[in-house]
Amino acid sequence: MKLLAFETATEACSVAVWSDGELCERFEIAPRRHAELALPWAEALLAEAGIARTQLDAIAVGRGPGAFTGVRLAIALAQGIALALDRPVVPVSTLAALAMRAAPDRPGPVHILAAIDARMGEVYSGAFRRVDGALTALSAESVAAPDGVVLPGDASGWWGVGTGFAAAEGALTTHLASRMIAIDRTALPRAGDVARLAAPEFAAGRTLAPERVEPAYLRDRVALTLAEQQARRRAVE
Repeated sequence: MKLLAFETATEACSVAVWSDGELCERFEIAPRRHAELALPWAEALLAEAGIARTQLDAIAVGRGPGAFTGVRLAIALAQGIALALDRPVVPVSTLAALAMRAAPDRPGPVHILAAIDARMGEVYSGAFRRVDGALTALSAESVAAPDGVVLPGDASGWWGVGTGFAAAEGALTTHLASRMIAIDRTALPRAGDVARLAAPEFAAGRTLAPERVEPAYLRDRVALTLAEQQARRRAVE
């Protein structure tokens, strides 16, 4: 199985090639340079792995949520390459990919809340359970103010991962502190984890035609109205 994977939904740009379990990846925190870097990295990684484009079985992509521009770019890249090669696409949740960053060497079940700074005082979040590298979603992905994030069940022992825990002066960290074992506020999603999650999906036949792939924005607006901004400032004051 040979996959090319893209993840550009955050300030990090990441591209990976998965070849029968072997992974080559490039990752860099590169705000506003994703469009410049992604395709050259893909070409370089394919050359490094000794794989021709025509040998790829599918294109994997982080479908969001995340920055609108970054999510659109990754989807466009995946669709364009897949259409040119007549290959399917395997969309992967960016939050799921991020969840793979939590306690990567910890054995047994791990309960993870992945959260990305969504700006405007909100976070994207999703709860997951990982067992031996297999990830299961425990909640629907959502966008909400930090104090509106709800963990499923009432057990403690969660691992927090992602920039959402640093957003709004650490409001999510404060909100859920009593239920967390550890929190990594700096972790960002990577294409290598998109590829890892996509591999079993592809093997099970869970793929999409390129034109059917849709981004996960979770919200339709990218800016608050002036009235909303003033209302939020008054609430803070």
